[in-house]
Amino acid sequence: MALTRGQMAGWGLADMGVNVFVVVKQLLVFTYLATYLGVPPGVAGLVTFAVLAFDVVTNPIVGYLSDRSQSRWGRRAPWIAVGAPLLALSIVVMFAVPEGLAWQANALWVLVFFAAASVGFTFVAIPYGAMAGEMTQDPRERSVMMAFRMTFASLGLLTAGALVPALAGDSRAGYARAVLVVAPVVVVTIWGMLWAVRRAPRIATPATDGFGAVLRLVLGNRAFAVLVLLYGVLTLGVALIGAGLQLAALYLIGDDGGPLSGVAGALGVFPTLFAAFILGSVASQFPWVRACGRWGKVTALMGGLGLYVVVLAGVWASLPATGVTAMAGLFVLAGVANGAYQQIPWAMYPDLMDVTRARQGTAVEGAFSAVWLFGQKVANALAPLLLGVILQAAGWRASASGVVAQDGPALAALRAALTLAPAGIFLAGMAGIWLVYRPLARGVATHR
Repeated sequence: MALTRGQMAGWGLADMGVNVFVVVKQLLVFTYLATYLGVPPGVAGLVTFAVLAFDVVTNPIVGYLSDRSQSRWGRRAPWIAVGAPLLALSIVVMFAVPEGLAWQANALWVLVFFAAASVGFTFVAIPYGAMAGEMTQDPRERSVMMAFRMTFASLGLLTAGALVPALAGDSRAGYARAVLVVAPVVVVTIWGMLWAVRRAPRIATPATDGFGAVLRLVLGNRAFAVLVLLYGVLTLGVALIGAGLQLAALYLIGDDGGPLSGVAGALGVFPTLFAAFILGSVASQFPWVRACGRWGKVTALMGGLGLYVVVLAGVWASLPATGVTAMAGLFVLAGVANGAYQQIPWAMYPDLMDVTRARQGTAVEGAFSAVWLFGQKVANALAPLLLGVILQAAGWRASASGVVAQDGPALAALRAALTLAPAGIFLAGMAGIWLVYRPLARGVATHR
């Protein structure tokens, strides 16, 4: 049965709420710890690594259990319905750190509630990803679904990435107030998705295979296993950018006038640049769908990643920058490139689910979704740890009161970590996709 546009768009709606947390964990937590809570950057990176490493462990468990669940609402909806409020509440409490604590206590507070938020995120993200394999087996419908999803994802990124820093200002108390504003978006959009797709096709029969058998089944799909690894590599590059982007806005980018000077003065440099990034991402979603239809998903993805490398080289050459307007133009292009990274692999991996289902007759989309997110969560855990180690080694000074003076080597390390390092990672990922993944997936729907 063909999906309606409302069902495809409605399914994508949840990613708006999901990406509020994506921004929190990838863009805000590290800077919040190191700039407003006095936590040394190496320890800040370790905190985020510990939580996201714990998150990696919960992935396969939730995927396995959601495949085996049975209810009147299907296998996935109960997990998602519970996860949304847990995620939203934990985000709010995480930024409500009491005043007067030592930096060690500040780090522990964030660690505990960051972990709780990550559990809620896993309850949502794993079953949600599995739904893409259940609702349709049409590769073109999946591409459209992913375009809607990544459009809403971009709006979620904009809501949290631009609005939270703008509302927070330059204070830790401001972050607590700002998060209260965006937390309801998490619940409303995720529960709204459940209502929108309540009549969409789904596989209600629970899986019965044991944990080990399911894992062997998923990893036995060699093309899928390779894609998981390579997308994890690409995610490391994106997450490294995200982990230090707000620091770059604080320390490497100023505003000495220009067409966007008024906007940057009202919102701040980071929200302005992030809005430019999201503009490029949203505008590129359906053009990337058309590119996939014309050239194939793999070729289109290579084009997007190649553009990313070129843009990062341009950003590196431009930093430190005093003109926010010119930098915003580069961020629009980076958003266009990121649109390919966001959308295309997410449309590729459900096609590979179909291969296993056709061969084995077993519907274990939750396990596929868990393994799919595994590589990304490992990368998201490693990125802030890597950035923290780099900055600590370069002599970066932690602060509990906002921006403080940094030495030249520390600023140079930040500049390279956000541009040259991710560009090199993307080039390595591109080589793997073209030389290793493409031959394995030849003839599969991922080329359409």
